[in-house]
Amino acid sequence: MQYRRFGKTGLQLSVFSVGTMRSLSTAEIFTKTVSAAIDRGINHIETARGYGQSELLLGQTLQQLGAATRDRLIITTKIPPTADAASMAAQIDESLQRLQIDAIDCLAVHGINTPEHLAWVQAPEGCMAALQAAQQAGKIRHIGFSTHGSLELITAAINTGLFAFVNLHYYAFFRRHEPAVKLAQQHDLGVFIISPADKGGLLYTPPARLRELCAPFEPLHLTYRWLLSQPAVTTLSIGPAAPDELAYPLAVCDRTESLNAAEVAALARLEAAAQETLGSDRCQQCYACLPCPESINIPEVLRLRNLAVAYDMAEYGQYRYRMFENAGHWFSGRKGNRCTDCGDCLPRCPSELPIPELLRDAHQRLNGPDRRRLWG
Repeated sequence: MQYRRFGKTGLQLSVFSVGTMRSLSTAEIFTKTVSAAIDRGINHIETARGYGQSELLLGQTLQQLGAATRDRLIITTKIPPTADAASMAAQIDESLQRLQIDAIDCLAVHGINTPEHLAWVQAPEGCMAALQAAQQAGKIRHIGFSTHGSLELITAAINTGLFAFVNLHYYAFFRRHEPAVKLAQQHDLGVFIISPADKGGLLYTPPARLRELCAPFEPLHLTYRWLLSQPAVTTLSIGPAAPDELAYPLAVCDRTESLNAAEVAALARLEAAAQETLGSDRCQQCYACLPCPESINIPEVLRLRNLAVAYDMAEYGQYRYRMFENAGHWFSGRKGNRCTDCGDCLPRCPSELPIPELLRDAHQRLNGPDRRRLWG
């Protein structure tokens, strides 16, 4: 296992972190999984008050493992932004009680996803006042934020200077947030990548075409290597549901060097295949089409279409697409079938894409039954 400095926190984090959002069937399996991760060199465990019983289970596990093990671990929990300091203060105390620890190493404001959320943080009587008071009292050590928001919002949050780390989406198949990662590095923020296996492409179960294009590498390992080759990235989240699910993702835990020639060639094959397959219908992800009068998240809809057409990643596309209109500010925007053919986006697209036509095609390929999220 390799370790990296988590920005201005000064903490040395393992380049893989255990995230506990994924359901673990029993307290016993939870403890065994966390213990196995620690045995493999992982020293960072991430939870949230919104992850069901995760904080309670982690607290019980820490008690079983003992003080010596706790002292070697870095614990992160996350609490949603609140408009007032009192609510945040109460929730910090509740998380400390559940976790059964004296101090939370890293506390992230969970989901700065809208301008309103950032305004709550910055308000004189908002949640940052409670976070800073708790920090001064020794209840928490470092303050950061997680986000599913836009690049512009993430940039604005980093530029406040209020945070020491950021949890965000950034993957080989989603590079929109590269400027935010670079900005975080300039501000010396630690960078935690949210679920690159799952949110980054359902890469535990890749389609045959994607595996063929990535060969001799597994798609999962190639995207991990792409991330870990970037010094600005500190740690990647994995979400094992049992100890035996650790071996596959951690196969590259010692590989943080620059990409080698074979890895670069595999990524080039992916790019060439996308261009050949999509041709003039390929969305270049410039975001010039926004805003849409119908609030369709045009770039994301077309990104999912790109992946489905180019790499047969239809299952992933369907998984993400059905979150539109079903996950609130955690996955903003409306589905492609909401297009009214108003044409506002057409003159703004530098690729001159037939956007309404592509939105309908994406909807036909990717729409499926609504499903509830694991946590709300």
